Amino acid sequence: MNETYSLKEKWRQFLAVLLPILISQLALFSMTFADTIMSGHASPTDLAGVAIGASLWTPVQAGLTGILMAVMPMVAQMVGAGKKDQVPYTVMQALYLSVGIAVGVIIVGGLVLDPILNWMQLEPVVRTIARGFLHAIAIGIIPMFLYTVLRCFIDALGQTRVTMFITLLSLPINVLLNYALIFGNFGLPRLGGIGAGLASGITYWCILLITLFVVNRVHPFVEFGLFTKFHRISMKAWNELLKLGLPIGFSIFCEVSIFAAVTLFMSEYSTITIAAHQAAMNFASFLYMVPLSISMSLTIVVGFEVGAKRFRDAKQYSYLGIGIALGIALLFGISLLMFSKQVAGFYTTDIEVLELAQHFLVYSILFLISDAVAAPIQGVLRGYKDVTIPFIVALISYWVIGLPLGYILAKFTSLAAFGYWIGLITGLAAGAIFLFGRLLSLQKRMIRSHS
Repeated sequence: MNETYSLKEKWRQFLAVLLPILISQLALFSMTFADTIMSGHASPTDLAGVAIGASLWTPVQAGLTGILMAVMPMVAQMVGAGKKDQVPYTVMQALYLSVGIAVGVIIVGGLVLDPILNWMQLEPVVRTIARGFLHAIAIGIIPMFLYTVLRCFIDALGQTRVTMFITLLSLPINVLLNYALIFGNFGLPRLGGIGAGLASGITYWCILLITLFVVNRVHPFVEFGLFTKFHRISMKAWNELLKLGLPIGFSIFCEVSIFAAVTLFMSEYSTITIAAHQAAMNFASFLYMVPLSISMSLTIVVGFEVGAKRFRDAKQYSYLGIGIALGIALLFGISLLMFSKQVAGFYTTDIEVLELAQHFLVYSILFLISDAVAAPIQGVLRGYKDVTIPFIVALISYWVIGLPLGYILAKFTSLAAFGYWIGLITGLAAGAIFLFGRLLSLQKRMIRSHS
């Protein structure tokens, strides 16, 4: 990554990092998108089963991979400070840690899954599909976590096009496996929603194998020699990774799990309501890939500038990213108002699900605007390695403000299921306001101390 000073050059540099990350995130999410859409066309019960399974797995997956995202600001700051020799050791320790985390989640998940599903009191068919979906996707947990570390290493070097190509190569594999396993094509059994989980699990192995080939054969990654020297497991290094990674992971978990919690609360409503909620939530999550990609890009460019002690440049990148995110969110919101029926039609042909999903989609517009502020700021703060306060903000805004308010509105007003969405929107907006205040304070302090 080159040194840049003019705003025009920063714009170009930021877009060069952002666009491949955005394409990668959209392609990665397209796997979940395809799982949901194709399961929905299998049957409403398959869609509901995948919705429940995904609502349990997604917050766990997001939170734990969030811990491993500590690699990105660490490597970015090392490169910015000219300490490239420290990178291989850090990446290898993160790979060891990722395997430990993956094995832990498989063991714990196997112990608690059935009690959780029994507590939810689902329709028997939906429960069977949700359980099978989670068992199937578990085969991809270890490769997914290993890939997360390697991707953070690649992206932190500014080589975001590489992860874009890797992801684009894997996407057709996932769609083809979905087609085969969900609907029983090519002589394979018709597994419905369970097939969606199996397809994703196999795809994660494909992504890992492609990535391992790249970091061992392609420049500039091969120059780091990640696997040329053996490094023992270091508890000290793990402690450094966890000190930065745990607040990141918990912050992501707080945000993602609140959406999962709402889906679980939705289980008291009809299968039609669950399916409509999941369709709208899935599309809103798809659009969230834009502010999330901007957030990841800001972690890289801000981390690089902070490592080089260029704090005014870091500040300019911050507001450039937030401005782009807000502009895109407004365009998405207007488009969703105009085409909510067409969007709902992607997920289902059932008239009742279609009409209810349209109502949920209108509420999701407010998600977009709050996320357009909060997500980029989180990325900026990670670039500064400022992660503890954002975690506290996430905990309070989502779990102290958002979910309790949603529960009250759903239970004690005529809003019913829509009350949960209003609670979520309120929590997201509160989080965005708190994080913006933290960003202003941090940047003033950094610039003042180095001026």
